[in-house]
Amino acid sequence: MSTAASQRYRGVSLWLDTVDDDLTPRPPLDGGTEVDVAIVGAGYTGLWTAYALLQHDPSLNVVLLEREIAGFGASGRNGGWASDLFPVSWERVAREGDGTAAANAMHRALVEGIDDIAATVAREHIDADMLRGGCLRVARTAVQEEAMRQAVAASRQRDDPDLALRWLDAADVQHHLRISDCRGGTYTPNCARIHPGKLVRGLARAVEGLGARIVEQTAVLSVAPHRAITTRGTVRAKTVVRATEAYTTGLRGERRALLPLYSLMIATAPLPESTWADIGWSRGETVADGRHLIIYAQRTADGRIAFGGRGAPYHFGSRVTDDFDSEPAVFDALEQTLHELFPQTRGVAVTHRWGGPIGVARDWFPSVAIDRTTGVAWAGGYVGDGVSASNVAGRTLADLIFGLDTPLTRLPWVQHRSRRWEPEPLRWLAVNLGVRAMRSADLVERRTGRPSWRARAVRRLQNH
Repeated sequence: MSTAASQRYRGVSLWLDTVDDDLTPRPPLDGGTEVDVAIVGAGYTGLWTAYALLQHDPSLNVVLLEREIAGFGASGRNGGWASDLFPVSWERVAREGDGTAAANAMHRALVEGIDDIAATVAREHIDADMLRGGCLRVARTAVQEEAMRQAVAASRQRDDPDLALRWLDAADVQHHLRISDCRGGTYTPNCARIHPGKLVRGLARAVEGLGARIVEQTAVLSVAPHRAITTRGTVRAKTVVRATEAYTTGLRGERRALLPLYSLMIATAPLPESTWADIGWSRGETVADGRHLIIYAQRTADGRIAFGGRGAPYHFGSRVTDDFDSEPAVFDALEQTLHELFPQTRGVAVTHRWGGPIGVARDWFPSVAIDRTTGVAWAGGYVGDGVSASNVAGRTLADLIFGLDTPLTRLPWVQHRSRRWEPEPLRWLAVNLGVRAMRSADLVERRTGRPSWRARAVRRLQNH
């Protein structure tokens, strides 16, 4: 592979730039073939599915079809949170599932997903910089504090004690890290920091070690009953798994199945130890605050701050191109927000800027499903909370493919069907208005000290 092409993949994100891997693509598909299971997409969902399948039955013939290289999409670009977060509320999961028991089962499955990731990286000797320091969400305004205190109270009423959120006063937060304008925050131990690139590339090698074949530089044009049609031949299979997340929009007939919404990140140069001594943040906590337009951060194993957030526009027609990975105004806003939260970072160089699309279902509800008539299975729509969820989804898909009845196959997201997104220009208007509304809601709440009706309106639309 040429140096220029290798540099393209290194330029995708901090994470792919810092893996111990030359990122040379594996050979492409060399013509039509027939297998037991064909998996479209070599990101977390596809790889966890293959791993679970082959652990259960090493004799299976499994092929993963990847347009670029393993980890090119969200799996190699995300914020590195293996968390218990789910895109829709606990109350909605209970409402659409089988009540309280279903919602608690979904929550516990996500926590067990973190456990399974930790067990796998240990078993497969994947050095993914995994550190289970929990998640700290900081309140920086009176409105944020009230909303987060209410979230803690609700969590204590519904969750098992080890799953419930904890409230930390401002002084308690200082024991974790020093952040500006802190009024307190919520904490859960159920989150781990990871290096996403090391995890996905290591998982790909582990899957190959179990006998799967990964073909790269092979674009899948469409998924049909018992076959995946690619630019290099047709793969026939008993089961075809669509594990394409935001890139589902590029498959024939699937443009409105999931919406690609961009999330962007920056990363600093490694901070000096004197700066870290001032900030704290030594336990591997993932960090966010209570604003509506989400931000997320981690302290990396090599001493950087990787900092991301929403705010990039949705692009008409659900288009996904490399050009959309860069949005200078959003990068500038992220850098400004980083300095606002941690004034100690002023003057520190930002060495990496990147972005990519996340997959969003019309009702924001992720799903794992199989159609036994067509042999097509799928999972996704994680809305950016996919590191742990994809592990759970992969193991669930394996159980569904084998026809097993397990606690995983009874989770409320199994066989969930979201309706398709509206045709253009309706979805372009609605999504971009929603992004603007959330941005303005944060400004209004900071100025007035009162909850924003704009944010409530957007939340109601997401929950229907």
